[in-house]
Amino acid sequence: METVTFTENQKLRATKKIKEMFGHIDPKAPPEICPIRDVMALASDKWSMLIIIYLGYFPVLRFNQLKRRVYGISNKVLSERLKLLERDGYLSRKVYAEVPIRVEYALTDFGYSYLEKLLELTEWAMRNSPEVLENRQARQGEL
Repeated sequence: METVTFTENQKLRATKKIKEMFGHIDPKAPPEICPIRDVMALASDKWSMLIIIYLGYFPVLRFNQLKRRVYGISNKVLSERLKLLERDGYLSRKVYAEVPIRVEYALTDFGYSYLEKLLELTEWAMRNSPEVLENRQARQGEL
């Protein structure tokens, strides 16, 4: 009898899950019709992920506080991402009628449910970054 390794079991589970999730999709349909593309495009870009992680760590942040923490993001991109994340239900926006105006952002319950999955991916990335960097170094110049 052949022994199945942990990696082989992971492959089998992943393949089974993909078939369960996507087996209903018509293989003749145009590839641009994807049931998850629209959702994952916003939720998984580097800026949105950082915004969600910081709002998970700091329950309420204002625009400039987020800007300082999400290093390298422009005002325009931050503003766009916040609007889109609010539109899709990941975060809430509370405006205070003060001078100057005060706006605070916080994750919704839906946002926290996504954060939970995002943290699993983040843990994986942190745990495997040495291997990725090693592979990158070993293959430098091949591409």
